[in-house]
Amino acid sequence: MIRFNSDYLEGAHPEIMARLMETNLEQTPGYGEDAHCERARAIIRGLCRAPDADVHFLVGGTQTNFTFLSAVLKPWQGVICADTGHIAVHETGAVEATGHKVIALPGSDGRVDAADVDAYCALHYADESHEHMVMPGAVYVSNPTEVGTLYSRDQLSDLREVCDRWGLTLYLDGARLGYGLASPENDLDLPFIAEVTDAFYIGGTKQGLLFGEALVITREDLQPDFRYMIKQKGGMLAKGRLLGVQFEAALEDGLYMDMARHAIQLAMRLKSGLQALGVDLMIDSPTNQQFPILPDDALDRLKRAYSYATIQKIDADRTAVRFCTSWATREEDVECLLADLRDLIQED
Repeated sequence: MIRFNSDYLEGAHPEIMARLMETNLEQTPGYGEDAHCERARAIIRGLCRAPDADVHFLVGGTQTNFTFLSAVLKPWQGVICADTGHIAVHETGAVEATGHKVIALPGSDGRVDAADVDAYCALHYADESHEHMVMPGAVYVSNPTEVGTLYSRDQLSDLREVCDRWGLTLYLDGARLGYGLASPENDLDLPFIAEVTDAFYIGGTKQGLLFGEALVITREDLQPDFRYMIKQKGGMLAKGRLLGVQFEAALEDGLYMDMARHAIQLAMRLKSGLQALGVDLMIDSPTNQQFPILPDDALDRLKRAYSYATIQKIDADRTAVRFCTSWATREEDVECLLADLRDLIQED
């Protein structure tokens, strides 16, 4: 079975594993207060050009999202996101389980639009009974989005302006951030993201680490006492140095972006191969997630040798699916998939 259904199906890059083994018998303080975590924080601050940023290491993306949002939202506030946003559809109501409503707005290719956020807030406060409704307190975006699209500098700048107008926290989920930064259509970089958002995280779980996300909080008033919230939400790993070691190894010499570029290169090969076969794409994704629309008969046969994520029915005979490439995807597996698809499509 060749698996394309996600980008965290392998363990970790060999250089990450080697660093974990090299440091395995070190004795260090716990809970992220070791030298490896401190060095990883310093590297991240340098890459972001944000010397005063608070950097925290958590185990997974869902944990990072609900921990941060529950810390910054007041009890009567909710968070705005696109209707396809990860916190709205793929986290089992984790944010809402903390007592905060997820306010899902119709998205544009997976993105929430600044004008829609502005209009929603204007309508909220124009309603004379708005105190009986959940107050918008934050905006959640992910880059790449759930459908592999990207935010541009202009789009994030527009969201920043709207958030400032209405007093909203702007938070960016970076579970696949490296894959976004490596995309040929990307115009963001870490310093810009650190400047335009109040907080974001650099994903590791889906990008070559065994596990781990690096949360970067740039807004000063959100920084105090955040470790209390991490502990209360079960996110303070006793052996915290395991997170620091991994980010240290991934970021110090460019390995993180090398892994991301590998995934993007193969995703673009997959995309061009699908287009050459005349396969329609549900969405034009420039990142490591590709969404071909394939005949159901072909998919029934394809699943005998490949795994993929089923997204939605398009019509009576076709379904949109998702193929993910990762830091560990092999070129020969992509070519094998394209060859088998060619045979199946020709048979149909």
